[in-house]
Amino acid sequence: MNKRSRFYPRLTVDTADVPAVGQAGGLLLTDTVATAGLDWALSTALSPWRRPLAIHDPGKVVLDLALTLAVGGDCLADIALLRAEPRVFGRVASDPTVSRTIDTLAADAPAALAAINTARATARAAVWGLAGKDAPGQGADAAAPLVIDIDATLVTSHSEKEQAAPTFKRGFGFHPLCSFVDHGPEGSGEPLSVLLRAGNAGSNTAADHITVAKQALAQLPGHRPGTRPGRKVLIRTDGAGASHAFLDWLHGQRLSYSIGFGLPANTADLLTQIPAEVWTPAYDANDQIRDGAWVAELTGLLDLTGWPPGMRVIARKERPHPGAQLRITDADGLRVTAFATNSSRGQLPDLELRHRRRARAEDRIRCAKDTGLTNLPLHDFAQNQIWCAIVALACELTAWMQMLALVDHAARRWEPKRLRTRLFTVPATLARTGRRRLLHLAEHHPWAAVVHDAVVRLRALIAGPAPAPG
Repeated sequence: MNKRSRFYPRLTVDTADVPAVGQAGGLLLTDTVATAGLDWALSTALSPWRRPLAIHDPGKVVLDLALTLAVGGDCLADIALLRAEPRVFGRVASDPTVSRTIDTLAADAPAALAAINTARATARAAVWGLAGKDAPGQGADAAAPLVIDIDATLVTSHSEKEQAAPTFKRGFGFHPLCSFVDHGPEGSGEPLSVLLRAGNAGSNTAADHITVAKQALAQLPGHRPGTRPGRKVLIRTDGAGASHAFLDWLHGQRLSYSIGFGLPANTADLLTQIPAEVWTPAYDANDQIRDGAWVAELTGLLDLTGWPPGMRVIARKERPHPGAQLRITDADGLRVTAFATNSSRGQLPDLELRHRRRARAEDRIRCAKDTGLTNLPLHDFAQNQIWCAIVALACELTAWMQMLALVDHAARRWEPKRLRTRLFTVPATLARTGRRRLLHLAEHHPWAAVVHDAVVRLRALIAGPAPAPG
């Protein structure tokens, strides 16, 4: 019998003190921190929580946790990934110090969250300024507004944590409400706010939607408290946002909106009043006419008493997917949905396609769950509020890195898993020559050149003078 050859080489394994670097691609994130001035902003904002003679800055601890989540961690202990590479990530706090820092911030959670959000807004303004024409909302107006998506998700809890409760899907955990800036088809998106809520929080609670919208607006560069942003900002959400109180608030702020809208039980009768020639073919995701889908305006056929003036209701009917179950509001075997908007410009198919692209928010939530939101690892509600703020930091650090360093590459749209597989884990070694420390990226790695070019691009940017933290 012939000896079978092995698929893979058999190597002798040991441990040794070698100059190899794990997570070398994390340099993209640390350079993004420096470029945005986020280190200085967080250090300044969290200075009230720094104890006298403390070695570790609370801002550095929070940033290290955000970097840990960005490169694939999902709990406090995973910060060991960074601690093992001090020549790349600097001095990293021990596990007990990290826990104490979270406890200290959670003890005064409202003030700590406000401080973190202030630092995030400062860094966001710097990043968007450096991105120039590639920044979200560049040249935004009523016809092409900056889009903020609001959506909720469920986070399962596998133990008794503070305010964990049964959810409407018969699970157990939390029901956070999030907002994101949409970067459009050429990019990804970045979180603006994450409002942690108990698992039994209502899906269409107007007060929560207003809170999240206010927090989102406060993160926009140039926004001043007490001012109304106007129609150049569009709030987009599903039917959970279609409450009188929320839409009245949006109208009072003069914001544009595109909100999913529930149709009455007599919808089938209403549709018969619309002549066939009024229905306009709908568009698919590529702006092409989609076979079997049409849009029309229902505003004049509905009793909209009590709703904000200027609100329009636009319906879409389409052939359902095979096996789809029709609802009472569907008619003639066609699925009928609708949304409300106050946009007066644009053709109906364009407005309807813009609303349907709200589904990108679900992509952003999926990415957030892949960056620490899938599991809230702490017990106290205030601790998990701090954790959600760190998740938002991790997500936006990744988005800012892509916006600034990968704008001309397909990696601009890569999600966290692909970024980690291809860029963050690029193999490298450290060397010293003269007074310089060199990080040699492995030339044979398929995406080493992408990492190198991205680092060069980041370091060519200037976020403005800022004193060193600490």
